[in-house]
Amino acid sequence: MKGFYTIFISILISVLYSCQATKKPSIKDRIQPVPKQSGFKMDGYWVWGGSMIKAEGKYHLFASRWKKDGKFPENYRNDSEIVRAVSKDPLGPFQFKEIVIGERDSAFWDANMAHNPTIHKIGDEYVLYYIGSDFTTMRENSKYLLRRIGYASSKSINGPWVRSDQPIVNVESNNPAVLVEEHVIKLLYRDAPLRTYLAQADNYKGPYKIINDNVWPQHKIEDFYMFKMNGTYHFICEDNIGAISGHERWGVHLVSSTGIDQWKKFEPLVVYDHDLLLDDGSIAHCTRRERPQLFIQKGKITHLITGIYDGENSWCQPVEINPTFKLD
Repeated sequence: MKGFYTIFISILISVLYSCQATKKPSIKDRIQPVPKQSGFKMDGYWVWGGSMIKAEGKYHLFASRWKKDGKFPENYRNDSEIVRAVSKDPLGPFQFKEIVIGERDSAFWDANMAHNPTIHKIGDEYVLYYIGSDFTTMRENSKYLLRRIGYASSKSINGPWVRSDQPIVNVESNNPAVLVEEHVIKLLYRDAPLRTYLAQADNYKGPYKIINDNVWPQHKIEDFYMFKMNGTYHFICEDNIGAISGHERWGVHLVSSTGIDQWKKFEPLVVYDHDLLLDDGSIAHCTRRERPQLFIQKGKITHLITGIYDGENSWCQPVEINPTFKLD
């Protein structure tokens, strides 16, 4: 009888180990605590939507900022600009370096405002995608300025940055996410009612052709980041009203075998909640946590970056993902 129980326990352990080994990866379960003195903050400014890249031995964070003249997130539609901050550590703290995309001549599409940056290395160029608006072009039947997607490029992370004369999406558009696959650029974005589009081009400058005009018709989603892993296409995003996860504005994970259509929920579904784990054992409960971006280094996802608002301040917060995820 004793031998029987020994064999039974051995089989049970083997089965449990096998189940654990085949369990699909979860970003949320691998998020590590962060130091209190980390991320990118600026006194007197709301800071939001950071995207990070490593160059010249340092970590460069591109983020939106606007003066703290009203409640969060008021005034970003007119006052937001994109800045670059630098750190020797991917967690920070990051130090402000320069304004990358600020106001310019009113004739341009992004003369008034720039927001939602996402930075990528495409070939031998750094390409910064973002949304912008001019001083006068209004959305149809709206009191708000028209927001459109464009880019700036540079051979050096330090600039100079050459901004596109025209937007690459010339209608109301927001939350650009980019996947570079060989010589194809996929661009995921949404419109004002949160309908999600997927477009494609042979060059980052465009022209972009829509290949799916309703990526996720079931629910409202926004704030995307795309990647490819294990031969399938993925993006993480914000569950805007909580219809997917049951939690408003939590991060969720969607997947497709084609990279165009047939998108479905990835399991495990949740990427992050609104609790920021600190390395002293405490938890910072965020009022809002949005704009998820991933940091990819040497073909591995090593960090998640989100915008954090705690009711008084806002900042960009990278968190380490360990173990990492290996990409295609």
